[in-house]
Amino acid sequence: MSPADWFRRWRWRHGLRHPSYLSLLDPAPENEWVSVDCETTGLNPRQDEIISIGAIPIRGNHILTSQRLELLIKPAGTLKKENILIHRLRHKDLEAGMTSSEAAERFLAFVGNRPLVGYYLEFDVAMLNRLVQPLLGVGLPQTKIEVSGMYYDYKFAKRWDSNVDLSFEAIRQDLELPILGEAHDALSDALMTALMFVKLRRLLKRG
Repeated sequence: MSPADWFRRWRWRHGLRHPSYLSLLDPAPENEWVSVDCETTGLNPRQDEIISIGAIPIRGNHILTSQRLELLIKPAGTLKKENILIHRLRHKDLEAGMTSSEAAERFLAFVGNRPLVGYYLEFDVAMLNRLVQPLLGVGLPQTKIEVSGMYYDYKFAKRWDSNVDLSFEAIRQDLELPILGEAHDALSDALMTALMFVKLRRLLKRG
């Protein structure tokens, strides 16, 4: 462990409110990850809210869809029309949704200490940190793996060309992955991200 990693873990441990969550710092199980995606009320991590979380475990080359997590969260504020057109979640769809504290507990129990996999994961983690910090006192400590970064490494190694289209659809097409339907929701995006991750791991291993 590098000094920077040791210091980061030390700060996280000392900022933690509940010792019951110290297990999040345990060594991650070998060859296990969780693909995660969030739908939100907007794109400002400081002001907007998570309204849906989709998470799917990955073990080796297997995507465990039967063990998926899908959470709907009732927002405190209002939904924006432009965002509803994307995620198709209306106020009435979220009326029976759980509270943010309930969602934080469910998410942490599901993910545990497994690394998080995502597409432009930095945004999702920023939103998830706002969700879990009232409970933990700190942000998520798990290792984070960005599939667009994996894809960039794969393409650059093949072509030595830094001009790579990193859009979600471009990556899906280039990896020849199936279209999973027209729905743009957290669970569907988490599943596609998991497919990207598994295939990119295999391609990068081949060199």
